[in-house]
Amino acid sequence: MNDTKKMGRPRTFDSREALMAAMNVFWAKGYDGASLKDLTGAMGISGPSMYAAFGDKRELFLKTIDLYGDVDGCAPVVAFEAEPDIERAVKGFLEQVIIYATAHESGAKGCFLASSVSASIGEVEGVSERVEKAIDDTDKRLAARFDLEKEKGVLPPDFPSLERARFLYDIRQGYMFRGRAGWTADAMRKDIDHRVKMILATPSSG
Repeated sequence: MNDTKKMGRPRTFDSREALMAAMNVFWAKGYDGASLKDLTGAMGISGPSMYAAFGDKRELFLKTIDLYGDVDGCAPVVAFEAEPDIERAVKGFLEQVIIYATAHESGAKGCFLASSVSASIGEVEGVSERVEKAIDDTDKRLAARFDLEKEKGVLPPDFPSLERARFLYDIRQGYMFRGRAGWTADAMRKDIDHRVKMILATPSSG
């Protein structure tokens, strides 16, 4: 009787962990290269369970993009927002980016959005809108941090917050690309202080 009850229980799994596992597969193999067998094997669930919980492959892919924005993609931004000193905040952002570019726990290097997701823009419906929103949201959060420093009088009133936010994000993508190309963290840290100065240079001095 106990055996019957045990067999009748539905298999349970952590949906967040399963999505993380799927994201790592897409990250390493790309959308086209990731087979359903690869995905379900990494997620530790059956095909029917995957469809029931996440939908088809496209829907699963879109969910991993959303997850990346909530987890990995936001980690440098959170570090940037949490540090009271703006110079240390910029440096902390770049340091966090370098760590993610060279030592991600999954073994993947570079940015999931730039290295894997962007390759599917125009081919997988729903990807373009998500990438555009992810970039726009990040720009706005970074700019808001600079605006806060303007309100405090730390940065001048004419400091171009949005332009520097975009510049900071573009530097982030450059680090991610270098990490994917095999650059070490130490190599990327050599010019980090110069980049901080570039980001924070006032309009009159920059």
